[in-house]
Amino acid sequence: MLLDAVLGALSKDLGIDLGTANTLVTARGEGIILMEPSVVAVKKGTNQVLMNGEAVGEKAKQMLGKTHGSIQAIRPMKDGVIADFEITEAMLSYFIRKAHGRSRFIRPRVIIAVPSGITTVEKRAVINSAERAGARDVRLIEEPMAAALGVGLPVSEPRGSMIVDIGGGTCEVAVISLLGIVCSKSVRTAGDEFDQAIIEHMKHRYNLQIGEATAERIKIEIGSAYPMEEEKTLEVKGRDTLAGLPRSVVVSSEEIREALRPAVDEIIGAIREVLEKCPPELASDLIDNGITMAGGGSLLRGIDKLVARETGLPVKRADDPLTAVARGTGVVLEQIDELWPVLANGRDLE
Repeated sequence: MLLDAVLGALSKDLGIDLGTANTLVTARGEGIILMEPSVVAVKKGTNQVLMNGEAVGEKAKQMLGKTHGSIQAIRPMKDGVIADFEITEAMLSYFIRKAHGRSRFIRPRVIIAVPSGITTVEKRAVINSAERAGARDVRLIEEPMAAALGVGLPVSEPRGSMIVDIGGGTCEVAVISLLGIVCSKSVRTAGDEFDQAIIEHMKHRYNLQIGEATAERIKIEIGSAYPMEEEKTLEVKGRDTLAGLPRSVVVSSEEIREALRPAVDEIIGAIREVLEKCPPELASDLIDNGITMAGGGSLLRGIDKLVARETGLPVKRADDPLTAVARGTGVVLEQIDELWPVLANGRDLE
């Protein structure tokens, strides 16, 4: 017991937003100290991480779509959950080691944000991976709660607060009151689905094959969910699927908006479903409090205007929406005594 107390005093408590697209790490008293892509480069056919285990994050993302036959760049998280356990463990181990910066004998306490819709088995997999990666004590927090805390919503008060967190793998919609999620919906339609919709559009309309990085660039530069004041065009380069040769085309923001519409409509549907399930007293609070949007997907142009039009409620995008969930884990680390009800650990999942 004394040894545990000493190690606990020496360790650095960490909060982790283990995202499909990016992983962010927060340290107690320091804020966000690490933000890197959730990508790992391995020797093909094995789980051996390249460069002495250092081909993780930004270094690995630069290899996506550009590796030769013996190297494979993998995103071990899919739709907000672990798709490859060994690679996720290697990735977590790298991030924890890099963020903690202490002796490997001093293991940190860790809070990890997870989608609200994942199963008990999937939650257990996250805890086991983090423990094997070097965490001493692992607690989970649901992503919409973490995002709400991160953007400063009054989640402990007896009034309704609504958060829409659009990440890389999932969209989390929740109404929160008195430190609890009253009603929620988690859909596996988010930033990755936006990218995939663009890839499919380019393939079917132009017979042009593009990669994930190019699709993401199109989304960022000309993607939108609502008509723009000044529509844009962009030159896109890829490989002709018929001739097999490099080719470029010019695409418009209007056609990309049409390509994104099915995915955006699914998110709108999730928001409507949560509003329909919301108790009347909390629903009335939302008329004044409105909806707060967070996550990288909320940066899609005009999606806040579309949500406002479809729901009739005021909508605002959080400041720095990409870091909302990570900042929320930091809030819990700083106020652990007051906010412990929002956490779960392994024993809670037995």
